[in-house]
Order: sequence, then structure tokens, then C-alpha cells
Amino acid sequence: MEGQDNGVQSAPSLRWRLLAGAVAWILVSVAFAGWGLNYLFTQHATRQFQGELAVHLNQLTAAFRLDETGRADLSMSLSDPRLQQPLSGLYWQIDRVSAEGATLQAGVLRSRSTWDQMLPAPPDNAGGELDGDVFYETGSGALPALGLLARTVEVGENLQPDIRWRLIMASDRSNLTGPVAHFTGMMIIALGMLALGMAVAAVILVLGGLRPLDMLRRRLADVRAGHVVHIQGRFPSEIQPLVDEFNGVLATNAEIVQRARTQAGNLAHAVKTPLTVLENAAHAQDSPFARLVAEQTDAARRQIDWHLARARVAAAMQAGGMRTPLAPVLQALARTMRRLHADRQLDIEVSVPDELIAFCGEEQDLHEMLGNLLDNASKWAAGRVRVSGYRQENWLILHVDDDGPGLRQEDRQAVFQRGVRLDERVPGSGLGLHIVFEMVELYQGSVVALASPLGGLRIELRLPGDWTRPCRPPAVSG
Repeated sequence: MEGQDNGVQSAPSLRWRLLAGAVAWILVSVAFAGWGLNYLFTQHATRQFQGELAVHLNQLTAAFRLDETGRADLSMSLSDPRLQQPLSGLYWQIDRVSAEGATLQAGVLRSRSTWDQMLPAPPDNAGGELDGDVFYETGSGALPALGLLARTVEVGENLQPDIRWRLIMASDRSNLTGPVAHFTGMMIIALGMLALGMAVAAVILVLGGLRPLDMLRRRLADVRAGHVVHIQGRFPSEIQPLVDEFNGVLATNAEIVQRARTQAGNLAHAVKTPLTVLENAAHAQDSPFARLVAEQTDAARRQIDWHLARARVAAAMQAGGMRTPLAPVLQALARTMRRLHADRQLDIEVSVPDELIAFCGEEQDLHEMLGNLLDNASKWAAGRVRVSGYRQENWLILHVDDDGPGLRQEDRQAVFQRGVRLDERVPGSGLGLHIVFEMVELYQGSVVALASPLGGLRIELRLPGDWTRPCRPPAVSG
């Protein structure tokens, strides 16, 4: 219940757990997908980069020849105009090497685009062979970072049999890294928008999926407030069985409470009848024994009333959801007290604001508490009784004032003790205010005696109220 520490720590919100799980999965999935796509595109771009080098290297191989003197020469110019532009980013070079691969003369022929630079030979541990060609990279030297493809050919079998020729085609690595970087940037933007869209969709799905649970909570609050007797509304098929079980439990509890009240009423009737017979017989005689019997039967009847009231409050609190309009009860009690004390012509005034709508409890209990207080005030009042009240957070604060003799400060709390009567001039048993005290405690309220502005006694009653919130009386303990 609200305001109680039952030692049970609430679990993290189901809504936040679902949202956190969904967002985490979206981020992991999108990150993994981004890494995979970037890896695949990089591999594709690298193959395309190497393929373009292979096309140019094939053209260079087809144009390469040896003239009559055995010098290296080209039978035709290569088609790509970048090879004629200095430092354009595309280069070729021909080296003379030995049969073992050692460089004998670097740059026997080279493209104009190399200007005055030499392309590096492949290192001894160069890997990445492409159809017998060797692909390697370099990031140092006068030229920018390059990707190179080298091929060793043998030309003129009868001339210089120990001589081989290494043909190298190179391109700036920016031709590879540029498209990859552009693709990565565009992919990050696209996947970021996708992740955002999926996160928004997850939020909508989670909130929409949990909405029936919020509706179920509101319907349960209506039941506890006493507005309805069972949960109403249409729910998804996954939640409807739970709603049906709730309604079954509510119906069973209502039946148990009603049966208990009926049995308590039957018991009270069965016990009160013999007590009434004994009391009437005792009043018919005038003897010490008869007076003793009359006194004890009266005490027994009041004891029964007190215990029945206590049991009724406990049953109502366990059932929950009770809601009693305040104004009709006060008006009815005021009319009753005026009739009971008609000979004294008491001025009984009821003045409570409209905001004090209802009491969170059973009507009979409210009658019992206010009835005892008004009866006590009417007995002691000189001529005026006033009932007023105000709202304090979730409580009704009611004042019952009279203009009687009042009580000394040291006697004010004693009036709520069982059987205590501070003045024997007014008839009574001393149980009325004690019953009020017990019932108010069961509702976890409070009742105190104070000095009244009218000059007599003020009884201040603090009870759970209902106006803009569900009626939720505190649970009975013990």
C-alpha cells in the first residue's frame, strides 16, 4: 500500500528494461551491420582498384618490346592521358632484373607522370599475388602513398637469356581510400538515421504494448475507489485472462465479506435478544440484584456493539474501495440529534466545504463515529453544536464543537479511554468515545480533544478522504 515500507524493493521498470534492451540491440545490430558493410565495400573497392591496375598493366605488357639492339621500347603509347601528366596519380615503370629477380637497372623506361621519381620495387616478402602479379603498397618516398602491381616478363629468348623485365603499374592510394571514406561517411549517416528510426519505433511499440497494463492499473484504482465493483473494459487476449482472474477474486472477496457481515448480524441479533429479555426482567424489579443484572446486560450490549463495529471496520478495510458521501451523513445525523434533543432546542450547525466530497470507508462506520461525537457534543452543549471541516492533503479534517463546560487539558485524552466518565451528571457508559477512538485507529486516522472556539470541547477527527484521487484506505495491521 502507499506510504508503507514492506521491505520489498521494487524491480526496475518493465518499460525501461524493454526500451533499454531494444535500444541496446538496435545499436549493436546497426554497429555490426555497419562494420560488415564497410568491410565488404572495402574489399570490393580494393579488388576494383587492383583490377584497374591490372588492365593498365596488361596494356603495358602488350606494348612492351625490345628493338633490334635489345633495348626496351614500347610499340605504342598507353591510352590513359594521366600517364602523360606529371604526378597525376597513375604511373608505370619498367626495370631490368636478373633471372633470380635482382634489380639490375631500375627505371629503364617509365611514364612521364613519374617526373623524376622512381617507383619502388616489390619487397622480398611482398604478398597479395593477383593472377601471378604481385600487389604491394608503399607509404613513403617523394611520391604519395601508392598501390603497385608488378609483373615479371621474359622477352627475346635468343637475346640476353639471363635478363628479365619487371613491369610496374602504380596508382595513388587515395583512389582507393577516397571512395571508401566517402562510402563510410554516407553509411554512418544512413545507419544513424536507421538506428534513430528503429529506436523511435521501439519506443512506440513498447509504450503501445504496455498501454493495456496502464489501463488495467487505472481500472483497478476505480475498483478500489468504489466507483465500480469489477474491472471493466476490453483488453488484449494476452491480458484478458488476468482480468478475468482479478474479477473472480473480487467477486469472491465481496461474497466472503457479505457472508461475514450477515453472520455477524445474525450473531448480534441472537445474543441481543436474550440480553433484552434479561434487561426487561431486571427493570421490572427494584432490587440490588436486578440493578446489577440491568447494569451488566447494558454493558454486554455495548460490548457487542463495540466488537461488531470493530469487526465491520476490519472487513471493510480488507475489502477496500469503500466510498461514502460525507454531506448526506452529516445532514441526517444533524436532523436526528435535533429530534433527540428537541426539548433543549439545540442549534446544530453543519458547515463543511464542497471539496470534502467523500469518506474512504463504509457508511455505517461514518455514522457510528460521527453519531457518537455529535451525541456526546449534544449532551454537553449549552445550546450550540457545530460541525466544520477542511481538506489536508489526502485527509478529511472534521471538527465537532460545542459550547458546553469543556474539559481541563489534562483530562482531554482520558475521555477516549474505555469506560472513562469524567462527569456522572450526564448519563452514559463511557464507551462511545472509546469506540470512535478504536474505529479511527483502524482507518489509520486520529482523533483528539481540544479547546473549542465556542467555549466548550472540540473533537478533531482525521479520516481518509476522496476527492480527485482513488479511494485507498490504508491496510489494517494486526
